[in-house]
Amino acid sequence: MPRSVPLRRTLAALLLSCALLAGTTACGDSGDAASGNTTSASPAADRSAASPSASAERQRLAKARFVANAGLAAGATYQWIVKPYRAGTFKKGAEGRRFALVKAGLAGGFAYNRLKAAAENAKGDPLLSKAVAPLTAGIASLKGLGTKLREGEAGEGEVGAFESVIDSIKNAGKDAGAEVKDKVPSTSQLTG
Repeated sequence: MPRSVPLRRTLAALLLSCALLAGTTACGDSGDAASGNTTSASPAADRSAASPSASAERQRLAKARFVANAGLAAGATYQWIVKPYRAGTFKKGAEGRRFALVKAGLAGGFAYNRLKAAAENAKGDPLLSKAVAPLTAGIASLKGLGTKLREGEAGEGEVGAFESVIDSIKNAGKDAGAEVKDKVPSTSQLTG
């Protein structure tokens, strides 16, 4: 019995040594420097060889991200700001006013965040960036409106500002070939 313990330790040490040796040789240079057959380990070198397709892929992804972010902003704005405002839920004494205002405040902050992300995504596509660039000032003007909505201080002008910016983003996307459709985020996404 006492002999089996040292044998186990020896076997474990041997296996560990082999694993370490195999790991270090696997991490070494994959090319043969003497024959000139070196494989590039640099991702930048790999991307430059396939840059036309990589560039097209980045543009496609930029449009897809723009559409997703702008769609979430539009859905949140319509569902939790415009619709309750038109229904009169924000008026003093309305049933469910407090809850609607909290949700509108969260939706306002969420929409502002997603619109900023959409504007950033638009920079990845030349046509989309030209269409969205004039709208960045409008997006920036929405910064404090989420708080105003939450505190019940928002009126027709603030709700109209959100609606106007969303419509402008949707039109810019459509003109650039990236049609935006409303996508209502979940409550958990709003509180993120």
